[in-house]
Amino acid sequence: MTDNVIFTVQPGGRLTGEARVPGDKSISHRSIMLGSLAEGVTEVSGFLEGEDALATLQAFRDMGVRIDGPENGQVTIHGVGLHGLQPPKGPLYVGNSGTSMRLLAGLLAGQAFDTHLTGDASLSGRPMRRVTDPLAQMGAIIGTTENGTAPLDICGDQPLHGIDYEMPVASAQVKSCLLLAGLYAKGRTCVTEPAPTRDHTERMLAGFGYPVERHGATACVTGGGRLTATAVEVPADISSAAFFLVGASISEGSDLTLRHVGVNPTRIGVINILRAMGADLTLSNEREVGGEPVADIRVRAARLKGIRIDEAQVPLAIDEFPALFVAAACAEGETVLTGARELRVKESDRIQAMADGLQTLGIDARPTEDGIVIQGRGGEAAPLGSGRVDSHGDHRIAMAFAMAGLRASGPIVIDDCANVNTSFPDFVGLARQCGLDIES
Repeated sequence: MTDNVIFTVQPGGRLTGEARVPGDKSISHRSIMLGSLAEGVTEVSGFLEGEDALATLQAFRDMGVRIDGPENGQVTIHGVGLHGLQPPKGPLYVGNSGTSMRLLAGLLAGQAFDTHLTGDASLSGRPMRRVTDPLAQMGAIIGTTENGTAPLDICGDQPLHGIDYEMPVASAQVKSCLLLAGLYAKGRTCVTEPAPTRDHTERMLAGFGYPVERHGATACVTGGGRLTATAVEVPADISSAAFFLVGASISEGSDLTLRHVGVNPTRIGVINILRAMGADLTLSNEREVGGEPVADIRVRAARLKGIRIDEAQVPLAIDEFPALFVAAACAEGETVLTGARELRVKESDRIQAMADGLQTLGIDARPTEDGIVIQGRGGEAAPLGSGRVDSHGDHRIAMAFAMAGLRASGPIVIDDCANVNTSFPDFVGLARQCGLDIES
């Protein structure tokens, strides 16, 4: 990443009006992958033009797929079929994107050519054995570092066979990786998850005409089918909306409506948790677009209370916890999170990074092995102090602390914010439009 981008947030303010946050990152990634492997031309609208999704797009261009755009969220993909990808001329570089790397690992395990898959320093520290081990059970040959991290060396021309895999940790990326490998495997590949995770891959495979069997916690595909091009309309990303849901909930006088937000039932943990804390959230104009449920969400300021977060909600809100920790700091009473060890292996150790930053702002935030205990100071006009916090290059940490400025007693300066562009281009512009006093 280039230079250090610094956010400076002045205290106070409120969020009002209407906004549409960028397109869903998970669905944007998958639209490029499945559109490239489909037969025919796939038109995508609402595509997220952030660095992560663009890394996926570039990887498929590097493998010979013609992709026009993106232009104002419009992308046209000229699919090459399941067996039409060409060997890339060099390594495939996916930047900071764990989704790109883990899903591509499954897809590339079924190709006839070798691939060298690399990422930036942050991604190169994230665990990859969770995908390479089950892929090896399917017959794939993938080299990693001694620590089980990227870069990945994927050997082509390996015959894959279907497996029944019970995931030890709930992870949509692992599930999706194995289902994509299953498209190239002989027989049936079934993945069983210990708790529900986002099901965009299953929904989109069905949308491209590829049969997916679902029984409870198990999803199965049978190799040897084909994908048929279709239109994909990407809803606004609930993970990006989460920062505004929290910001409006904690700042007095706020009344904000977020349009066309994806409310897939496997992604609405942030709504469930905020409502349990007493947030004032109203969904309207609920509809289904391209197999994905969407709605407009109106959020008004409310007095939040601390809660013990239900562990069943953790996989449904795994990316939203940095924002939720800010809500907890502004709530009255104690908030306790357990069962969220996964947060320690995201773009940063999100438990430690948020605890450190909240402590800098005067909040009693105690990290635990698999969660955090936060003593909220919601009874105070400005429960958060001021200071300088480090986002550790993690886009979600940076945006969470930006919203903290709404209830701070003085300015908050946030270091290392360049990666916000991976998921939320022009976050600063939209936040300012809604009422946050932020500069970068």
